[in-house]
Amino acid sequence: MSNVIKFERPPEQKPPKPQKSLSPTLKKVMVWVGIVAALVLVWGYYTLVGGTGAPA
Repeated sequence: MSNVIKFERPPEQKPPKPQKSLSPTLKKVMVWVGIVAALVLVWGYYTLVGGTGAPA
């Protein structure tokens, strides 16, 4: 056994890959599609399952 600390260089980091960014128009379209999809799901839930309102 030895009390010597072995110093090693950390592995070289690879340069980060450039992230593919979406165009602002595509982002807006995706947001609106998500909002419409959420509204359709809520409408479908209350139509098919028959969610009741709050008791009077």
